[in-house]
Amino acid sequence: MNPVTAEIVTIGDEILYGQITDTNSQWMAEELSALGIKVTRTTSVADTAREIIFILDESLSRADIVLLTGGLGPTKDDVTKKTLCSYTEDVLAINTRAEAHIRHLFESRGLPFTEMNRQQAAVPSRCEYLHNAAGTAPGMWFNYRNKAIVSMAGVPSEMKYLMTHEVLPRIRERFKTPAITHRYIKTIGIGESFLAEKIAQWEDSLPSHIKLAYLPSVAEVKLRLTAFGENTTTELDQKTEEVLPLIREYVYATEDISFEEAIGKLLLEQGATLSTAESCTGGNIARKITEIAGSSDYFLGSVVSYANSAKLDILKVKSETLSNFGAVSEPTVIEMAEGVQRLTGSTYAVSTSGIAGPGGGTPEKPVGTIWMAATNGRETVTRKLNLGKDRLTNITYTTKAALNLLRLQLTGKWQK
Repeated sequence: MNPVTAEIVTIGDEILYGQITDTNSQWMAEELSALGIKVTRTTSVADTAREIIFILDESLSRADIVLLTGGLGPTKDDVTKKTLCSYTEDVLAINTRAEAHIRHLFESRGLPFTEMNRQQAAVPSRCEYLHNAAGTAPGMWFNYRNKAIVSMAGVPSEMKYLMTHEVLPRIRERFKTPAITHRYIKTIGIGESFLAEKIAQWEDSLPSHIKLAYLPSVAEVKLRLTAFGENTTTELDQKTEEVLPLIREYVYATEDISFEEAIGKLLLEQGATLSTAESCTGGNIARKITEIAGSSDYFLGSVVSYANSAKLDILKVKSETLSNFGAVSEPTVIEMAEGVQRLTGSTYAVSTSGIAGPGGGTPEKPVGTIWMAATNGRETVTRKLNLGKDRLTNITYTTKAALNLLRLQLTGKWQK
C-alpha cells in the first residue's frame, strides 16, 4: 500500500516575523501520524495571494492532503479564503449554517452582528463547509484534482476543534491508510540518553514492523511504540510489558495523558488531597494541577509565598530558619510544605524555593539552585536541583520535578 502523504502550511506574517510560535504544525503532525498519514513537509508563508498560490502548487505536486491554517479572519490582511476561491475557480457564497452560528455567538454576548461579521460566513460555493463551534472562522474542505485541500483557522483552539471533529474523521473515511497501532509510555525524571541506555537491548530486539520513537520535553520523555500491519495488537502489548520492568520507577503512565493528569489520578485513587507552597515557581504548580478538569476533587489550594514575610506570617516558617539557612534551603522548604499542609488540612503538600534567575545568585547559591519538599504528614522528603540560568526553563523544570517528588512519595518509590 502506498503511503498517504500530507503537507502542513501555516499562513501569517506574524509567524514569519517571530511574533508568535507555530504550535499548530507540531500538533497536527502528531495527530496525522497517529492515523498513519506521512507528513512530508511543513511550511510557513506570508499572508499574500502570491505566496499561498505558490505553496499550493508545490504542495499539491507532492502530497495527497494539504492542510492550511491561518488567514481566515475578517480583516483585509486575511486573504486565504479569497485566494482559495480564486484557485479553485469558484465564487463566495454565504453559508446559512455558518451565518446562524456566527450571529448567535455575537448576539449571545450582547454584541452587534455587523456585515463584516456576516461575511465571515462566506465560503467558496463548492467546498465542504466545516463547522467551527469553537470560533467564527468556518473551515473548508476542497476536493481538488483527486486530492484534498483543507483550510482552518490559525487560532490553536479552533484548529484543534476542526481537526478533531471535522477533518480527521473525513481523512479516515476517504483515504485508505495503513493499519497502524500505537502504545505510549510516559516517563519523567530521566534524560533521553540515559533512558535509551537502559532499554537498548530491548530496543534492539524489536521486529522491523515495530518502531520506537523518543519524544522528549522538559523533564519528560514520551516513548511511542508504533506497529504497522494487521493483527499486531497482541505483539505490541507484549513488547510494552517487556520494557516496563526496566524503567518502572520513571514511568508515570502507559497512556497518552499529561503528567498533571496522572498525578490527579494517583490522588483520586488514594482518596488524598494536595496543597502547594510555592516561592520560585510563583503558583505554576497550582496552575498546572488546576488545568485538569475535576481537580477540585483533590486540590485544596496554594500559598504563593514569594516574599519571606509571607513564609513567616502565613506558612509559619521560623524566623531562625530563614536567618540561619536562608529562603533557599532544605529546612525552609520542609517548613513551607508542613506549614501549608497544616493550613489547608491536605493529605499531601509540596513546596519550592529557589533562585530562578537570571540574577540573584551568590557563589554559595548560584542561579538555578532550587530546593523542594513533599510531605504526607508523617514523612517529609526533599530534593535539591542545580539548574541553569534561564528563568522560564527553571520554573517549568522545577514544577515537573516537584510533582515528580510527590509522585515518588505517593507510589512509595522515593529513595534518598
